[in-house]
Amino acid sequence: MKIGVIILQVCFLHVFLFLGMALKHILPLPIPASMFGLFLLFLALYCKVIKLEWVEQGAKWLMAELLLFFIPSAVGIVNYEQIISIQGLEIVVLIAISTMIVMGMTAITAERILARKRSERH
Repeated sequence: MKIGVIILQVCFLHVFLFLGMALKHILPLPIPASMFGLFLLFLALYCKVIKLEWVEQGAKWLMAELLLFFIPSAVGIVNYEQIISIQGLEIVVLIAISTMIVMGMTAITAERILARKRSERH
């Protein structure tokens, strides 16, 4: 039953991705459709149009499996030997730095949200 709930919630999260794609076609801004979808999801949660429980387990599963989504792109880079031989070290350093920044910002955001939830309970 839990797997079914997670699948439904991931599908529900994809609805926001598709809404973001539609919004991207309407607004000529240089912002990825996924960012539009993420913003729409944030607004829906903030305005309490949807409940956190409706997406929480699916989002946790996606976050837990996030590394798997990067493997195909990392393997795809290997096909470009010329680029890797010329700028290989630069690419590796850039990927490492950007990964650390994303992980750090995610940790900071998660800690702030957790601290806010704890302060609301007391």
